[in-house]
Amino acid sequence: MVTSEEARSQIVNLVREFVRRDVVPVASQLDKEDSAPLALIEQMKSLGLFGITVPEEYGGLGLDYTTFAMIFEEISKGFMSLSGAIGTHHIMTYALVHYGTEEQKRRFLPDLAAGRKRGGLALTEPGGGSDVANLQTTARRDGEEYVINGTKMFITNGRHGDSFCLLARTDRNATPKHRGLSAFIVEKGGSGFRVGRDLDKLGYRGLDTCELVFEDYRVPAENLIGGAEGQGFGQVMSGLETGRINVAARAVGVAQAAFEASIRYAQQRQTFGSAIAQHQAIQLKLADMATKIQAARLLTYDAAAKKDRGERVDLEAGMAKLFASEVCQEVAMEAMRIHGGYGYIKDFPVERYYRDAPLMIIGEGTNEILRLVIARQLLRRPEYQI
Repeated sequence: MVTSEEARSQIVNLVREFVRRDVVPVASQLDKEDSAPLALIEQMKSLGLFGITVPEEYGGLGLDYTTFAMIFEEISKGFMSLSGAIGTHHIMTYALVHYGTEEQKRRFLPDLAAGRKRGGLALTEPGGGSDVANLQTTARRDGEEYVINGTKMFITNGRHGDSFCLLARTDRNATPKHRGLSAFIVEKGGSGFRVGRDLDKLGYRGLDTCELVFEDYRVPAENLIGGAEGQGFGQVMSGLETGRINVAARAVGVAQAAFEASIRYAQQRQTFGSAIAQHQAIQLKLADMATKIQAARLLTYDAAAKKDRGERVDLEAGMAKLFASEVCQEVAMEAMRIHGGYGYIKDFPVERYYRDAPLMIIGEGTNEILRLVIARQLLRRPEYQI
């Protein structure tokens, strides 16, 4: 799946204009009020952004992952939280596109691609996040249904979403444990599925993040992704590769916004008779910021390009997410330093960038876990064997 340069340029420009015209003017207010950007989400639906990588035959745009990354970068430059509306939604559509039965694709994808239904990923649990193979939510087969019990935590789109890709344990005795996990499409509306509390976050505000509680919730057996038990771990982990590409792209977008705010401010702020941009200390910061952002961007696009070629990218996506998120945090702090006291107050957006940056360090696998993933992948490579 490769998008032409002309088509890529058109969609990215449309998104950039949408962000400039409609997102940037309201981002600070949405962040302050921690209110869901429902009007902006409606516009995103009209742009087709809920079906970026869904094939056209199922109602999506059928774009490649390089374009996907560019779109996430542009949205995050304006308001990173807004990108969350389509973040885990795309992990869910990925799982369906690549692993769903034909019946499941035709039943779920058109509504998801159009945004008529908003999806999410029900993965993390109160007792653990990174140790996915040890999750405790269970799904027990009962005739033509599965009975699900458990609690999921930190679920993006939990309040306003309709459908979720849920990973649950269908075999308690499987060895290794990850072979006992299966993925389901679960939908709101049935008895035993409720949204718990909304989580009050440091950053990533304006987007609902909740806990989901399942108490003898019944889901049709036909909602088991792929129709076979024990495949869920691989399905979700493969989807998380694209999730790490989108988180890396978000980090690049936030870092770029912080840099652009800094270079503008540095040329306007006067000290000791000249703009602070003329002071060598500030110039060194700007040079390092721009260089690291470009390096993060290229890592992200490299992972996306490899995904477009149909290759496994757990190493490359992990590297991109690790590096880009750490750069984002560093650049956000440097932006605050360049702004001085103004960077510490909510009148300027750099304060929001600094609060949003940690989400990318934690989300879609903590950077500590990703370092282990990267090292293990490197140690398996033939060229490094001794």
